[in-house]
Amino acid sequence: MKINFYRAVFAPVLIILAIFAFGTGVFAATDLKLNPGLNYSSDSNDGPLITGKNMSDGTINKGKPAYVIFYHRECYNSKRQARRTVELYEKYNGKVDFIVIDLDSPRSSGQSALVKSHYKNYIPHVTIFNKEGRVVYDKSGEVRNSHISGILELP
Repeated sequence: MKINFYRAVFAPVLIILAIFAFGTGVFAATDLKLNPGLNYSSDSNDGPLITGKNMSDGTINKGKPAYVIFYHRECYNSKRQARRTVELYEKYNGKVDFIVIDLDSPRSSGQSALVKSHYKNYIPHVTIFNKEGRVVYDKSGEVRNSHISGILELP
């Protein structure tokens, strides 16, 4: 009898929570902020380059483009690309999913899969997926926001 009670009460609650969690579409990193203490002229370890919420996500969702950055903390090129990433986030917040992969931190299984399939051992590395989930940009090195914007704004 107790098992039926728990099934009757908790099963619907779990289903509702699952629908809410997956139905909201909140999978990408949000509230991205640049670490204000970054030293752009050295390869010093200044801590995480970008902070925010949902930072462990690595899900590529169809229906919206996704911008993925891979970086190491001790790289001045990564620091500059992190600054560009936050600027892009401010411009495309809600229109593009942002996935931030700090290679110096533990990664989720989704992030690990992205590292395995797209990271080429050079930093910074940016991968962009179109809204159908296909890779449309996948290169290492710094890239200007005007170039990325041109890719993100393609139909």
